[in-house]
Amino acid sequence: MYTDVSKLQVHQKSHKLVLKVYAITKEFPKEEQFGLTSQMRRAAVSVPSNISEGKARGSNKDYRRFLLMSRGSLAELTYQLLLAKDLKYIEADQYEDLLNLADEVGKMLNGLIGRL
Repeated sequence: MYTDVSKLQVHQKSHKLVLKVYAITKEFPKEEQFGLTSQMRRAAVSVPSNISEGKARGSNKDYRRFLLMSRGSLAELTYQLLLAKDLKYIEADQYEDLLNLADEVGKMLNGLIGRL
């Protein structure tokens, strides 16, 4: 039951997004360790975490609620990516790459939410 969630494409893509966020935030200024770095990592990790928790709850109602939380965390992360770009912590191409991946995850979440 718990391992089948990793087979979902939305979970796989959101996990990939988490790994990319961790990689880019390693390069952020040290003074951001407890600020933007921490916030971005938490928001990113929250996306697949909520997919997993919702799936494990066993009801479509709970699953949908947790998918909505995932979508909210994804929205939070997209703003934080914009902020990181504007603060010159990430390059425009990194921003676009992450934003495209986040958009893919968002579309997949919306599709899954719509089917429940």
